[in-house]
Amino acid sequence: MIDPTVKELAQGKNFAALTTLFADGQPQTQIMWVDADDEHVLINTEVHRQKFANVEQDPRVTVAIFDADNPYHYAEVRGRVAEVVRGDEARAHIDALSAKYTGGPYAGPIQSERVILKITPDRQRSQ
Repeated sequence: MIDPTVKELAQGKNFAALTTLFADGQPQTQIMWVDADDEHVLINTEVHRQKFANVEQDPRVTVAIFDADNPYHYAEVRGRVAEVVRGDEARAHIDALSAKYTGGPYAGPIQSERVILKITPDRQRSQ
């Protein structure tokens, strides 16, 4: 289950830093749009991206979500990508995220296939 503070931050108009691991163990971090349901932190990406290749090889990730109004208020989730959602649901999700962050449907070109990374927390904390 997602901690209520994690869920509140993830469902708000706040950005997240997603850290994945390369094959050699080096970390890679990107600033991402973020979402959550009752059990998972949700990240939407495309299958041709390095972050997707990383989680396909090693599902361990860390997501840090920062409150846009107060960067000292944040949440960190360490966990694993437990499920990858593809197809129409992933496409609709990127439009919903875009509406949250930009006020309209996703306008970027889709170069491959949209996917939702459903991250199950192993550890959660908030400040």
